[in-house]
Amino acid sequence: MSFADARTRTVVAAGAELVYRELGADNDGDGDGDGGVPLVGLTHLGANLDSWDPELVDPLAQDRRVILLGYRGVGASTGTVRDRFEDMAADAIAALGALGLSRVDLFGLSMGGMVAQEILRQAPGLAERVILAGTGPQGGPGLTAMTGVTLRTVLRAGVTFADPTTLLFFTLTPTGRRAATTYRARLTRRSTGRDKPVAPGVFRAQLEAVSRWGHQQQASSMFAGPVLIVHGDSDRMVPPANADALRERYPGAEVHVYTDSGHGVAFQNRHSVTDTATRFLRR
Repeated sequence: MSFADARTRTVVAAGAELVYRELGADNDGDGDGDGGVPLVGLTHLGANLDSWDPELVDPLAQDRRVILLGYRGVGASTGTVRDRFEDMAADAIAALGALGLSRVDLFGLSMGGMVAQEILRQAPGLAERVILAGTGPQGGPGLTAMTGVTLRTVLRAGVTFADPTTLLFFTLTPTGRRAATTYRARLTRRSTGRDKPVAPGVFRAQLEAVSRWGHQQQASSMFAGPVLIVHGDSDRMVPPANADALRERYPGAEVHVYTDSGHGVAFQNRHSVTDTATRFLRR
């Protein structure tokens, strides 16, 4: 089952119906996939299930079960959208429990990485390994400015008739422009069974959550498992200094900073990232 044809399902948890997609191998019938522990993906700000890059997800699902989990009030998920990562994490923990999962690996993109960190704090025994891409810790460098950077860039895109994702996720170098073009094309591969569009209110609530996160002092975490950190050296939304801040938060973490890469580091460098992630997740 590939990303393009994975069925959109729902799980009832925390008083809402959360959408998710499941793909990958499970040849032994134990529900975990051949990789042993399922990988749970948490996506970025302003995104629904269709915002995942097929060429990032499909390779990760080659030898394991992958679950792409939606957020309350986003896309086809019911309920009111959350404006606190504490609540998003609690929803995710409840959903994974409803799916019968007691141990998982986590892959958090940007905002999803912030939710993943909160999951580690609330349920330190749930996750075994964690991948954090283009994200930062509570109180991380420059995170309080992320709302302003995002809104100004979206306005600039409207004035110049540019795609906001191109300006937010990629550099303006020839390499970055090519990466943005091919990324947008890949997002159209799934032609049927697409998630519902993201409402404007979702964007506002999630930006509020990021602002709260940036102003908070770092909370303690009991998680001591392996962590992989991926960041772009030209990330305007989450400055690259956050990779160092995360390394301090999770001593012993493996860190990869990609050159000429912005906030969409995992999409632009998908082949290298999936190779690195597959090795990191392998027991």
